[in-house]
Amino acid sequence: MTLQQRKKAFSSLGEYLLAPDEKLDRIIYSAQFSNGWFTPEETVKAVRAWGHALNEKDLQIWLGDKDPAVFEKKKVGLVLAGNIPMVGFHDIVTVLAAGHTAMIKLSSQDKILIPHILQKLAELDPDFQEQIVLVDRLEGFDAVIATGSNNTSRYFDYYFGKVPNIIRKNRNSVAILDGLESKEDLGRLGEDIFRYFGLGCRNVSKLFVPESYNFDLFFEAIQSFKSVGDNHKYNNNYDYNKSIYLVNRNDHLDNGFLLLKEDASMTSPLAVLFYQRYKNLDEVTKHINSVADEIQVVVSQKQLNLAVPSVGFGKSQAPDLWDYADGVNTLDFLRKL
Repeated sequence: MTLQQRKKAFSSLGEYLLAPDEKLDRIIYSAQFSNGWFTPEETVKAVRAWGHALNEKDLQIWLGDKDPAVFEKKKVGLVLAGNIPMVGFHDIVTVLAAGHTAMIKLSSQDKILIPHILQKLAELDPDFQEQIVLVDRLEGFDAVIATGSNNTSRYFDYYFGKVPNIIRKNRNSVAILDGLESKEDLGRLGEDIFRYFGLGCRNVSKLFVPESYNFDLFFEAIQSFKSVGDNHKYNNNYDYNKSIYLVNRNDHLDNGFLLLKEDASMTSPLAVLFYQRYKNLDEVTKHINSVADEIQVVVSQKQLNLAVPSVGFGKSQAPDLWDYADGVNTLDFLRKL
């Protein structure tokens, strides 16, 4: 299969994801029964995001004209996460684009949607069938891309350390506010915080705010996301963390579905957003750069000299195809195998 054929199949898949048939609609709806976080609304967002990403223009920018047929075909083991719908799909597409075989170990949290979409891709171009292998156990691989927690990364290092690998750990995203944001800006920031219930590494888990920052406008701007509290799993986390803060008499702010707590940590509990006050932006830049390996992306309208990618408000969950997790160029890694 030529690179041009691959790009054509990917773009056709993108069109399908933007205009799902009845079968995909049923799968999107049924995903919630095996994973309570995969509500139809959030799953549709993930499917549409991929539909928009797999367009001819972006595929050309991303893949260029270097045909992967000139490279030796390898078996690449993929250990997928399952925290948000289709979270491991970029790794799959990248392996296929590079001309290798994807040996896919699905997350137990996301075993329905991805297999159907891969089946559709194989229908669009049957040559993909031999490149896609779903496995319960990885063995006989030439390279591995594994995504998990800081704890599982040690397990991955032990089992996969002898082959070329990309092993991902926990990361979070942050936002920098300067107090001049409009209500519309902060409303878009709500997308970065609440999409997929805040479970993704690209979700904002912490705010950096000026010393005198007042949160009134922020709370007003995010009121439209109140419906996250209707999800019982999210609401259970909100209630639990609220009770902990009340019992321990921890200072916090509460709008009824989100808790704000001043904390130096980058990783906040679900339904909690940490914040940290700063004196000047140079201070924030130095701090973020000192913990760059903990951060996936920074959301800000400021142009700062950061060691991690930065996007505007509302853009953290809409990465381009060439926006790689942890800043590691997966396509380049695969093409050099």
